Order: sequence, then structure tokens, then C-alpha cells
Amino acid sequence: MVASQKPLAGKRIVLTRSREQARELAQALERSGAEVLLLPTVAFAPPDDFTQLDDALHHLDRFGTILFLSQNAVRYVLSRCRELGIQYKAFHLPGRVVAAVGPATAEAAAQEGLDVNYVAKSHTGESLVDELRDSLVGRNVLLPRSNLGDDRVRNALRAAGAQVTEVIAYRTIAPQSMDSEVLGCIRRGEADLIFFASPSAFHNLASSIGSAKLAALSHGIQFAAFGPTTAKAVRDSGARLAIEASDMAPSGAEAIAESIVDYYRRSHPHSSVEARHA
Repeated sequence: MVASQKPLAGKRIVLTRSREQARELAQALERSGAEVLLLPTVAFAPPDDFTQLDDALHHLDRFGTILFLSQNAVRYVLSRCRELGIQYKAFHLPGRVVAAVGPATAEAAAQEGLDVNYVAKSHTGESLVDELRDSLVGRNVLLPRSNLGDDRVRNALRAAGAQVTEVIAYRTIAPQSMDSEVLGCIRRGEADLIFFASPSAFHNLASSIGSAKLAALSHGIQFAAFGPTTAKAVRDSGARLAIEASDMAPSGAEAIAESIVDYYRRSHPHSSVEARHA
């Protein structure tokens, strides 16, 4: 297909995920003709205190179910296992459920050499709990999470009758710096769309640009959010949300890219921003 005929030709899209996490989505958007700018507005780090995580990992036999709600949870848990000399076979006791919130999280586990034996059909933490509900009564569940994770999954597990052990596996933090050129592009309204994959990604950009300024920019730049929690963070700030994407296909990046393509096909079938970006 000629570049100018691609559905996102002339669109400048900012991705706020880490460079590693943004790679597949950036490639999918570029295949549709978009110019992609990377602006990681979140960073990740190990927990300040490993005590609770280490205790859980040394006593995995306590848990009948282990839930991974993100790729980062997988990576940091398994990284700590390697540091402690804990073999991955410790995760696979007979009858234990090792579950992932979605295919990207399951794939992250597979790449690390850990088999996941259940992947949520509807890719949210609460949906995962609901799908496993019949097996959770009286079950000890390990829930490794970010320091900024909310309490909805924990509450859903307890409501299902599970005994929950939450441990901080990693911290979600603001990056030490952000790309000044991309920030300038956003401030001048020279982007067409900004994609946020977490509330932290949105809040950290708001802290850098200013909440009121970012909300005002949302009337000229389309904001896209992954999932209901991120969407709520955007709306609660007073910003306008154009797209709420969800991971409803085996390839999350392709599904999100298609949500963005669909938005422009429906809402701006004849728009062109090439002159503005020239």
C-alpha cells in the first residue's frame, strides 16, 4: 500500500510506555502509516524492601493460586527467583493455578521459561478473578503487584472467599527525565494522539506539562487509554478521552492499533494533518 493511502498516514502518535513495552505497538502503528514518537512517562524499579516478596517466594508451597497481573510482575518476580536461586519448577505443584491477566503477560512468562496454565478470557484483573471464582473459596492466593496497584483485585479475591497474600514485586516510578523535544511537540499541539497504558503514565505527564494544560490539549490532541482504570484517570482529571482500548485479541498491540485506526476511520475519514507536521 502506498504510504499516503495507509489509514494513519500523516498522524503523529505519542506512546507513553517504556521503550521495551512500546515496541510492538509502535511497529503496528507504523505499519498503518503513523509517525510514532516515544515518550516513556513511567519507569520501573525493584521494591525498596524485599522481605515480603522473598518470604512468599521461599514458601511457594503455601499458595494454591498465583496471579500475574502484568508483564512487569512476571519479570520482577522471576528475576528475584534467579537471585535467590529458586527454580521455576517450584511454581508448578499439582493442582496449582498459575494465571495471567492476558496473552502479553502469559507471553512474558513463556519468554522467561515459566508456563502459565490459565489466561483470562477478558483481560482485566477483576475478570480473571471472576473466571476463577469457583476454585477460589478457601484458596491461598499469591498476588505480586506494583506499589501503585489498586485494591480492586484484592477485594474481588476476598469476596470470592480466597485468602490473599499481596506482595510488592516492583515499583512504578516517574522517569528521571523526559524527552524535551517530544514534550515540546505536545505542548505546541503538534501531536495527533497520545496513548496512555496506565494511570501513572497519564499522571506523570500531567505533572510535567501541568494538569490544566494537558486537559486543555485534549480538545485538540486525541487521548487514548488502555483499559477502564486508565480511562477513569484521564476523565477524572477533566481531560477529554477519545479512545478507550482494551486487549480483546491475541495480539494486544494489533488490537490497540486497530482501535486507533477505527477511531480515525469513523471520526475523521477525510482528515489530513500532513501540512501541520510539514
